[in-house]
Order: sequence, then structure tokens, then C-alpha cells
Amino acid sequence: MVNRHNRLLVAFHVISDALLGVTAFIIAYALRFHTPIVTALIPITRGVPPLQQYIQDLPFVATLVPLGFQLQGLYRLRRGRSRVDDFFAVFVGSILAVVFGIVATLYVQTYFASPETKSRGAFEVSQAVWAIFLVLNVALAYASRELVREVLERRWRAGIGLKRILIAGAGELGRLVADKILEHRELGYQIVGFVDDRAAGDHLGYRGLPLLGTIREAAEISSREGIDHLYVALPPEQHVQMLELIETTSRECVDVKVVPDLLQVIALRARLEDLDGVPVININDVPLQGFNTIVKRGIDVVISSGALALLSIPIGSIALLVKATSRGPVFYRQERMGLDGKTINIVKFRSMHHEAERDTGPVWARENDPRVTVLGKFLRRSNLDELPQLWNVLRGDMSIVGPRPERPHFVEQFKHRIPQYMLRHKVKAGLTGWAQVNGWRGNTSIEKRIEYDLYYIENWSVRLDLKIMWLTLLRGFFHKHAY
Repeated sequence: MVNRHNRLLVAFHVISDALLGVTAFIIAYALRFHTPIVTALIPITRGVPPLQQYIQDLPFVATLVPLGFQLQGLYRLRRGRSRVDDFFAVFVGSILAVVFGIVATLYVQTYFASPETKSRGAFEVSQAVWAIFLVLNVALAYASRELVREVLERRWRAGIGLKRILIAGAGELGRLVADKILEHRELGYQIVGFVDDRAAGDHLGYRGLPLLGTIREAAEISSREGIDHLYVALPPEQHVQMLELIETTSRECVDVKVVPDLLQVIALRARLEDLDGVPVININDVPLQGFNTIVKRGIDVVISSGALALLSIPIGSIALLVKATSRGPVFYRQERMGLDGKTINIVKFRSMHHEAERDTGPVWARENDPRVTVLGKFLRRSNLDELPQLWNVLRGDMSIVGPRPERPHFVEQFKHRIPQYMLRHKVKAGLTGWAQVNGWRGNTSIEKRIEYDLYYIENWSVRLDLKIMWLTLLRGFFHKHAY
């Protein structure tokens, strides 16, 4: 029944996306050629094309919008998808649809149109129409998904359509999974209980959730309780039991999800390589390689150069304030560790008194740090002290998005204390990162920061970078842990 509902919902999204795309295209035509404000801003130089010319392009639009969304994974339904994820998937998918549409219309115009239709530009579409269509399609498609989300969440709050969850492992990791599910009731999950060998005899479980039995009984319990999802949250030392559990529950209609302890097991994705016929597993493979590095570098150059040009006056004003309010240089250069463990010198606005670490050496920042100037405290809380690092990005030392670089002195401490710490240097350090936009910056848990950094490295994509940039604008300023 659940799979049937998912298929119906996917079909609804595909049909509505196609219809909304067609609607956006027609409205874009009307706005471009029949709205005085738009025609005044963008004068019509080649006359007003007939509506029929654009109607014949509607099959392209109705096909390409769902195609663009499919490439962005919008039809792989999952309840944990955030609104920000939905927005950027719709945004990038709409851009792909526009690019495909431009290519398709040009191809038809070039190779299939008759000489008469070529002379009339029968398959040409105004660039302004494509631009307006992009905005409208993003708005309509995202609004459609928000409406569906609201309807589903109301059903789930009423106890309709809940997915029943069983958690294997009542230890720290299993309880963390339970906490997250209970915190997000809008996802429509209902935890039935735990199974765990090590908690035998304790049938109270956790937070009122019962311990239903042992791991060997998981398949029987899943069948009896009508379990939809089994979350396997067992520690690495129970690896054999984990494999047995997955094998036995595979005989039931249960969706099995394994929750790894990122700080105790290898966190980066593995890739199978070949050494003259001998299979070799590369356990530290990352997606940010080859052509992807060129794409990311291009984005960095465009954004950093544009930001430096747009922010030149604010940067100059802050420089004058730093010089006027305390003795010493305007900029502060500090050695940090970057890509592949190589040191880089980052540039920041000086926020401390001149030579503040002359006697103490590197010291971790703390609340009400006496070394920080009055202006420096504001600059740190607002992240404005980081603006000069746009120059580091333009030079290629850093990226806009990536793990925040740390001082070598602290790296030497952390790499011996925190498992997998050095894996964060598999990519360039960034001005902002996945850990920072999720609140893990400044004087917060190093372990949690590493967990989020490793997630970013493993799951890198252009869309994830755009999402982090957007969340930085929403959440990144005036952070409470920025000292």
C-alpha cells in the first residue's frame, strides 16, 4: 500500500510539473510581449511573435521540466528532505530544463525546420521569455511541493499514513536516532521500539519506547508489528550480528537503513580499483575530483571576484575603522592547514590587540576574550573579519565552501585525539561549510564539526555548495559561538 501511494504521488508530481511548466511558459510569453512594464524595461526589437509559435514548443517544455527534475532526484521521494533541499533541486532542475529547451529549439530550427519556417524563426524563443519562465517555473513547482508537504504533514499529525520504525540497538547511537525521529514528528514516523541483545531484561527501553526483544527476534518482530523501516544502529564490534540482522530482515518487506558511527568507522565513500586484475578498495575516495574540481574552481573565481568588487566599499570602510580604533596593522595573516595538509596563509581583518599572542602562543578563542578589541568582537560575531579571505579564494588557496581551516598547532592535537580528523583535508578549506551553517563553529564540539565536514566531503555536489551558501546568508551572521 505504501509503495502504491508513493507511485501515485510521483505520478502526481510528474503530471503537475509538466502542466505547471506549460503554464509558466505561456505566462512568460504574455508577460514578455503584452505587459507594458516588461516591454518598457526590455524593448521589443523584432516584433511580437504569434502565440501559436510558442504553443508548438509546449511539448518540449512539458517533457523537459520533469526531465530536469528527475536529474535532480526530485522524484525519489523521502520524508527527511528539507525545504531548502527542495528549493535548490527545483531551481537547478529548472535551469537544466531551460538549457535543454534552448538546445532543443535550436536543434529543431537548424535541422528539421523548412526554409520557410526558418526565415520566420518559427521555433525561436526569446531569451527574456526563458528568463521569465525560469523564475515562474521555480515559484510554481516549489509552491506545488509545499502544498503537498502541508497536506501530508497534516495527515501525519492526525496519525494517518505513519511509517512504523524499529531501531536495532538501544545504545548511544540508537538513542540518538530515536531522539532525531522524535524531534521531527512532521516526518510522519512512529517508533515502535528497540531490539538489542545487550539490554536483555530492560523492557523500558528509552523515552517510553519499549525494548521488544533481541536482535535475533527482529525479523519476527518486524512481521508481527508491521514495521516499515528498520534502523540498524549497532556499534562496529557487533558487525557480525549486523550482517545476520540484515540477512534475516531481507526476507520481510522491511526497508533497512544502516546508521554508521562516523567517528568510529571509515567515513568517506569507497571505490573499487583494479591493480592488474587484483581488486583494491580505495576507502578514502571523494567525489570532488577531476572535472568536478574545475567546476568548483570556476564557481569560486566568479563568486570571489564578484564579491570583492561589490564589497570593495564596505571592506575599505572596515579597514579604516580597524586602523582608527586600535594600534597595529589592518590585516592579520595566520598560518592554517589546507588541501592535502599543506599550510596556507589566510588573511583576516585584525580583531585582536596587536601581538596579542606574543607571550601565550596559539590559544583557543573563548567568550569575553580579553585579547579581542571592541570592534574585533563585532567583526567576529558578524563574520565580517573573514571578508579578506575572498582574496584567498581568488588566489586558489581556499574555496567558498569547505571545512574551515585550522591552525597547525591545533591540528597536531586533534589528529591524535579525533578519529578521521585528517580526512577533512581531502578538499580545500572554505570560507563557510556544512558544519558552520548547522551551528558547529567557534567554541563547539570538534567531534561534531568533523562529522559534518566528512558528510560534506562524501556528498559534495554543486547543489550542496549552493545550499550552504544560501544557509550562510540566512544563518551565518552574528553566531552565538563566534568569539
